[in-house]
Formats: sequence, C-alpha cells, structure tokens
Amino acid sequence: MSEHRWKPSVTVAAIIEQGGRFLLVEEETPEGLRLNNPAGHLEPGESMLQGVVREALEETGCHFEPDALLGVYLARMHREADPAEDITYLRFAYRGQVGAPIPGAVLDAGIVRTVWMTPDEVRASAARHRSPMVLQCMEDHLAGRRLPLDAVFTDPKIGPSALIDINSNLP
Repeated sequence: MSEHRWKPSVTVAAIIEQGGRFLLVEEETPEGLRLNNPAGHLEPGESMLQGVVREALEETGCHFEPDALLGVYLARMHREADPAEDITYLRFAYRGQVGAPIPGAVLDAGIVRTVWMTPDEVRASAARHRSPMVLQCMEDHLAGRRLPLDAVFTDPKIGPSALIDINSNLP
C-alpha cells in the first residue's frame, strides 16, 4: 500500500457578471498569457468565502460581494510547459458583484489586466483559458445555477478568523 496521499489543490473563484459581461483576469502563466476568473488558492485559516473575497480583491482591485455558491468543480491539469506536472484542482466558485476599482489598488503579481467580456467573447477565447473551468463556470452561471452561501460549512477550528464577517478585514 502506498504511503502517498492524494491531495487536490483547493481553489476559490469569483464569477462576476455585470451588464451582460463577465470579469476575467489576464495573467502570466508558464504557458503564456491566459484568461481566468479571479481565482486562487485557499489559504490556511480562512473560510471559502474569505478566500474568494480576498482573491477577487487581489486580482481585480475591487471589493467582491458573493451572493451564491455557483458550484464545486474538479479538474485534472497537465501543464504544457511541464507535461510531467499533474495537478488536480478542487474549485469552489462563487457568483456575486464587484464595486468600482479601489483607487491605488495594486493587482497580484502575474496579473496583467482585468477585462470584461461578453459570453460569446469568453467562448471564442477558450483556447486562451487557464482551465476548462473558466467556461464551465460561466455557462453554469448563465444556466441559472445558484446554491445558498451556507451550503459550505466552515468549522470554527479552521482558524480564529474563519467565521468572521467576510468584509471586516478588507481595505
């Protein structure tokens, strides 16, 4: 029996639509510039909601207010730059709204810019997506998928700040 334990990378993503357009980020990756939802890895001691609010702020410079869990996605990726690299991502995607960009906000390293795209533009750019989850999340949003925010439970033992108000530590 193998001592190796499989551990997927847990990520959170913000699916943001306003006026018929979706907010994506263009980011530098080992495969070149790619489009992604504002997304990133969950950090120790934070709830899923805290993570998605933080990631959206870091990658877009905007406050994100989640209003529903869109879904939970599992995807296995092999990097073009290193085919031996085999990563499985477990993504918790939340839909919601953003405010105006915060003056002076600096985007995360690697984020080149934010871009608003129509559904047809997102579909047409699928070859440039960071993962197939970018398109799948948009399509699920357009299909009306919504789950309550409390569908994901966070045990208080996760960390001292895991259950605080998601907006309390934002600039």
